Amino acid sequence: MQITMVGTGYVGLVTGTCFANTGNHVICLDVDQKKIEKLHQGISPIYEPGLDELIARNAKAGRLDFTTDKTAAYVDAEIIFIAVGTPSGDDGRADLKYVLAAAKDIGNAIESSSSTKEKIVVVKSTVPVGTNKKVEDAIKSCTSKTFHMASNPEFLKEGAAINDFNKPDRVVVGCHDKSTGDRMRDLYDPFVRQGNPIFIMDIPSAEMVKYAANCMLATKISFINEVANLCERYGADINEVRRGMCSDKRIGNQFLYPGLGYGGSCFPKDVLAMISMGQDSGHPAQLLESVHKVNQDQRDAFMTKINSHFDGADWSSLKVAVWGIAFKPGTDDIREAPSITLMQKLLDKGVTVTAFDPVAHETSQEILSDKITYADDAISALEDADALIVCTDWDEFKHPDFDTMRHKLKTPVIFDGRNIYRRSLMREHGFVYHSVGRASVSPETTNA
Repeated sequence: MQITMVGTGYVGLVTGTCFANTGNHVICLDVDQKKIEKLHQGISPIYEPGLDELIARNAKAGRLDFTTDKTAAYVDAEIIFIAVGTPSGDDGRADLKYVLAAAKDIGNAIESSSSTKEKIVVVKSTVPVGTNKKVEDAIKSCTSKTFHMASNPEFLKEGAAINDFNKPDRVVVGCHDKSTGDRMRDLYDPFVRQGNPIFIMDIPSAEMVKYAANCMLATKISFINEVANLCERYGADINEVRRGMCSDKRIGNQFLYPGLGYGGSCFPKDVLAMISMGQDSGHPAQLLESVHKVNQDQRDAFMTKINSHFDGADWSSLKVAVWGIAFKPGTDDIREAPSITLMQKLLDKGVTVTAFDPVAHETSQEILSDKITYADDAISALEDADALIVCTDWDEFKHPDFDTMRHKLKTPVIFDGRNIYRRSLMREHGFVYHSVGRASVSPETTNA
């Protein structure tokens, strides 16, 4: 099939590349000339394991191309995917200006095209219920020719996006007519050979599925953090509580890890959008309002541990090391990352911050600039630091040389926002250790 992806962000680039890899001809369209030039050079604008190699292979085979030329991108397209950003506005509502601008461009392209082939326009961006109708109306304002609409929400995890696309749990398609559903089923058929379902449904339901799924996962994260905070106050160990709770098959164990709360490009934005949808409909999403509040408060609660430990200290004389900047391992995405919040709070107090992340140095500089120092490796970040804060659970942080760590640190203090170390091991190696949902440890502590 001839496919055009509008937008070369995370979703558009991964989706377009994976479609090309199954034999389709894909053109990725973007207004950012520098981004397109980099892609022509084989340089991906995002970090995603395996994506660079997949782009290079399909570009070389002639199945994948990149352009800023709207006419060239739309002229032969059978299916056009809108995969542009929908950032949260100041009021939490999804900003649809990029989606609707793309719709206008598509409408003009359809109107000026001499082809009689009817195009399918698919909204891939995460959008509130009712957006597909707005897109359809925007296209119709530019052309009287026939086209077909579809909604196709994405379910990609950053750091595992290629595998998620190639082996999806499910594919969701919303459409008005059977022929559009059949075309979309044909497109996705190579990815569901293992038997996972393709759900064809009405468009509003398809739009809602994405929000419902992400908000459910965000709720699980806020729930376990709420329980963790109670564990600290009552002397319970959240790791043991989690073990006993998650053995219940009705509950399961995914997304029930205590920590600093969720971040990234999806959960914060989608929860806020769902809250706004509730407000707009006159039916407030009370549970999700609490989910959002718990998540934001979790960073403050962790900062309280740091404040308490250094109570009375001259903050301007302190140096703190941070391991992990990305909101989760496997990505360079720092959007809504807890690490950014914590580092900014420390900087406001006059603390010197040295950070290390395997891949997120460049993206973090866009926000933090030269306010912090970037270390070349995890151990060197610890040099003369008064404490270490673990913000992201990258694998390389899980089994470090603790003796070397203690030697590098000015004082052996660790604030572990991801609970990646055993308390008994921290005591054994002589650390003062603070984590989430568990009692703090010092070398004199006798309980495991």
